[in-house]
Amino acid sequence: MNTVFVDVDTQIDFLFPAGALYVPGAERIVSRIARLNRHAARTGCAVLSSVDAHAENDPEFSQWPAHCVVGTVGQHKPDSTLLDERIVVRSTYGAVFSLDSCLQILLEKQHLDVFSNANLQFVLDHLQAQRFVVYGVVTEVCVRFAALGLLRLGKLVELVTDATRSLDETKAEEMFREFTAAGGLLTTAAAVLQ
Repeated sequence: MNTVFVDVDTQIDFLFPAGALYVPGAERIVSRIARLNRHAARTGCAVLSSVDAHAENDPEFSQWPAHCVVGTVGQHKPDSTLLDERIVVRSTYGAVFSLDSCLQILLEKQHLDVFSNANLQFVLDHLQAQRFVVYGVVTEVCVRFAALGLLRLGKLVELVTDATRSLDETKAEEMFREFTAAGGLLTTAAAVLQ
């Protein structure tokens, strides 16, 4: 079964205490995310990494503190989570890119939902995966959109619970229940890596 690993929003502004929208405890999952991404590459699986790419006056900042502004340190992913052969896919429809021989696809977005990237469907069609392994931040927000969106497409989706972090544990637990009720599977990094 063709598998894609989905690394959601693991960017400096979310992962580290000095980040603009720090997710408590997220720094503790960075090495696990790096291992998952490298495992995917070793086993011939693509890594689809969603990344916020906001303008300085992004409308989302009326709801959330300013974060992941393009060109800032906080918008970058930690080096350990990046694969050598990668490509950036902009969120505008008709962006020109080639997915040939790339291991990691950095899918930019300006909204919470990765499905707001106009090129995501093309990427999914190209990858032709039936199974998706999802992890990252924030569990009850962007991870939720990615995981449930993939389930709605009829995909097998596994959520790596010990490679996600939340802003609200109660809402994260609600998300896990919603996810499993919709047919998703909960797993751990150890189970995926074995």
